[in-house]
Amino acid sequence: MQELFISSRKNETLKAAAKLLTSSEVRREQGAYLAEGARLCRDAARSGVSIKTLFYTESAGKKYPEYLGELRETAETVYRLADHAGELLSGTKSTQGIFCVCAVKKRKTEEIPRNHCLALENIQDPGNLGTVLRTAEALGLGSVLLCGECCDLYAPKVLRASMGAVFRLPVFFFPALSDAAALLSARGFQSFAAVPDNGAIPVTKAEFSHPTLMAVGNEGNGLSREAIEACREKITIPMLGRAESLNAAASASILMWEMMRGGMPDGMA
Repeated sequence: MQELFISSRKNETLKAAAKLLTSSEVRREQGAYLAEGARLCRDAARSGVSIKTLFYTESAGKKYPEYLGELRETAETVYRLADHAGELLSGTKSTQGIFCVCAVKKRKTEEIPRNHCLALENIQDPGNLGTVLRTAEALGLGSVLLCGECCDLYAPKVLRASMGAVFRLPVFFFPALSDAAALLSARGFQSFAAVPDNGAIPVTKAEFSHPTLMAVGNEGNGLSREAIEACREKITIPMLGRAESLNAAASASILMWEMMRGGMPDGMA
């Protein structure tokens, strides 16, 4: 494959890719996002992500030949960059000089697996979202549903915090969590709204033998009233200390662990 060289930060192709780093609106419009880092980009390629463009700096070419060898095989277009030009694409202080423009994989709600899933409502912190996705993949959840006004799934901080889970874990989008609950209820899912309420079912006593939707809310406000009412049951994490609630990512991790602790729900292999 022919590789083109870019020496100027003013190059239009480079500037267009840089917009994917900073603008969620551009990412939505183009159906693409920018991944940074040797390991993360290779992970994208190995996970079957469509890599539209590979950029790498001259220093990266010398330091990461094995990573670049794999990426060249899958990328549609390859550009070698002067080191100073590559800085335009970096969202980190110490860049490795490898960047991939990746195509967003479109999914339909009909593809939601009939397995346990986590629904997040209005999650705003990219680090929290990335951590939840990483944990969900590690524990073997079937999918994650992003409902309402969640932060951008393809923001650089989410990609880094997820450690590649964004590439592999099925993620679906809903305008409102109540829409997701209604759809999955019709498909035989049971649904729980996570709330800091002593009157709710303790997660340690809940039954997860059937496909389950577990709803977790915003970092500061929790679940909306509409979301809570859309779920069949309320669930809570018993706490013996003085804290009234947990970080959203911590809460989601505990709830997912309890869901998956008993294995796959009925009807799943």
